[in-house]
Amino acid sequence: MKKFLIALAFATVSVAGYAQDTDANLKYSVATNSFWSNWFIQLGGQYDVFYSGQEHGSNLNSALFKNFRGNFEASAAIGKWFTPGLGLRVKASGIWGRAVGLPYAYAQRVAGQLPDEEQSHGFKFWTGQGQVLFNLSNMLLGYNPNRVWNFIPFAGGGIARNCSANRYSMGLGVGILNEFNISKRVALNLELGWNRWESDFDGVYQNLDEGRRGWDSHDNVLYAEVGLTINVGKVGWDPVPDVDAIRRGYEARIADLNNIIRDRDAEIDSLKKIKPETITIHDPASERFVATPISVFFNLDKTEIAELKDLVNVRALADYAKETDSNLLVTGYADSATGTPKHNQWLSEKRADRVAGELVKMGIAESKIRKEAKGGVKILSPISYDRRATVQVTK
Repeated sequence: MKKFLIALAFATVSVAGYAQDTDANLKYSVATNSFWSNWFIQLGGQYDVFYSGQEHGSNLNSALFKNFRGNFEASAAIGKWFTPGLGLRVKASGIWGRAVGLPYAYAQRVAGQLPDEEQSHGFKFWTGQGQVLFNLSNMLLGYNPNRVWNFIPFAGGGIARNCSANRYSMGLGVGILNEFNISKRVALNLELGWNRWESDFDGVYQNLDEGRRGWDSHDNVLYAEVGLTINVGKVGWDPVPDVDAIRRGYEARIADLNNIIRDRDAEIDSLKKIKPETITIHDPASERFVATPISVFFNLDKTEIAELKDLVNVRALADYAKETDSNLLVTGYADSATGTPKHNQWLSEKRADRVAGELVKMGIAESKIRKEAKGGVKILSPISYDRRATVQVTK
């Protein structure tokens, strides 16, 4: 038993590590979540059908769903998704069981002196298993937070105890979990599974046809379960940041600053070549401020400025506005590819408010600032550039 538990713990750690590497292979990549994200609790009721390993060759009715084989059970589980496609759970089930065969009464059973329904016995038991979950819906079709049905095969192993016979047993299990999302936090479960336990788990000691293989070599439990999944903590996955778009944005802003510097250097050189009485100052930087809006970028669905470096040009524009007593227009945007129109309108308003607040901190009077919100738009490419607010000089 100790070796089995050590192996199960090792497998759990291995799957967790593998899960991190699998993120990059998903059809729609997502960011790795924190340890406390995407946990869930499951509660359910199930009907077990017990097929004893001692039934081989005993002339019992072979139908698997006779009422003398089955009983209702309860189950509970706790687990976590490490990626949209891979998760782990620990599941416990049991209370009442019913198996074919009477302990220590093999002679009567073989001779057929009792009808099938009297050759079964009830017992109390519990089982505990660690299981690996494979969400094939997310693995094959890509992560979709709005998907209604998730198809989730699973496999695992664990330990069970027959409390009535004081027997412990090791076993394996496989099955299919179907989750139907009712809301972000709750899903309806329909689960089918097969557990395979050591042959003396039911309390009937094996003494017939020793050495048999396959189905008849162990105690088998088929079950159907209906229950609920309750998601706790943070639910869902964030998309991977568009690193290339962010880098291109930085490069464009750096190039813009370099152009301003070159223009000013050229203007200084030209001033050195003319007489003082004919000096006419031409400030291309000022024209740039008047003609070109300055952009401040935001991350997806955020109202916090992505990089404070974006405020370098804004501060220069604020200084110009104070010197010339100019008015400023702040316009907020959101990308139309994500979110509802109502949410995008709110998001663009908050982004405009945030940039206007930074201008006030730079010494611009609120009366000199006018704000607009455009909601969700599709103006720039890539679409991530539309997650911004702009500042420009107005008359």
